[in-house]
Amino acid sequence: MTKEATIVKPQFIGIGAARAGTTWIFKQLDQHPDVWTPRIKELHYFTRSTAYSGPSHLSVEGRMPRLLGVGPGPNKYRTHFFRAVGSNILRPSMAKLRWDAKYFFERPNDDWYRSLFEDAGDKIAGEITPRYSILTRWDIQNIKASFPDIKIIYIMRDPVERVWSLLKYHEKRWQPGLSAKAMTDLVGEAFHPAKIEQSNYDVILKNWRSVFPESQFFTCFFDQITEEPERLARQLFDFLEIGTSTSASSSGKINASSDKEMPAELRRMLIEYYRPMVQQLSDSEGGYFSKWLESYGTT
Repeated sequence: MTKEATIVKPQFIGIGAARAGTTWIFKQLDQHPDVWTPRIKELHYFTRSTAYSGPSHLSVEGRMPRLLGVGPGPNKYRTHFFRAVGSNILRPSMAKLRWDAKYFFERPNDDWYRSLFEDAGDKIAGEITPRYSILTRWDIQNIKASFPDIKIIYIMRDPVERVWSLLKYHEKRWQPGLSAKAMTDLVGEAFHPAKIEQSNYDVILKNWRSVFPESQFFTCFFDQITEEPERLARQLFDFLEIGTSTSASSSGKINASSDKEMPAELRRMLIEYYRPMVQQLSDSEGGYFSKWLESYGTT
């Protein structure tokens, strides 16, 4: 029996948080010679249920409804699909075509999900979908049942700064832009349930740690990318039991948003909202949670 046949893939998943450095982590892993990652960073398989807010494009059943339907799901599907088509036109490859045909046209199920990693060979394989952080314990338990040895990667960021980064990242969708947007509109966007739920670090940590042991759960922080990127990269590689890579570029942030400053009133409101959670995590975990709490001041 070959090694590929005995190992259940994927061997790792990244579960978030969005705008906290998941793209940086993906880049480190994608460039590592012992790691295989799919063509699309975020597969969204485990969040395809419509029970989750903002379900993935995989929640739409059938090829034609995905291609021709209306709504956020089909729109996201078409965006990914036409990017894949463009990629195959510019740099044609049979391997890419086979993977894209499987991802976009076959029906999602556990066997289909495993098949997305067939090209990994004897490399460590996995994907990163930030929305996986909000999965219920039931769905987390299902992941553990299907992939008992899978390793979980979770990176966090000061929730106040994370929300503002999300607003800046999505600014291009809005008219007018952030600078001209009324405070009431900014507050509505900042406190949107989809943004709030991914910042509930206390709930997320409890849910995932209740299912996966610490030996399979790696936590890190956005702050480390700017303060000690090389050390963070080594810790990540050690967690996955792969050697330090000379091809991975560990320095600097990527996928950065604009440098617009957060309005003071919005910052005050976000601090007021998140302080109790950060205080709780500071008491139990210390580290960067305590640094975030200190940055909030006493007001």
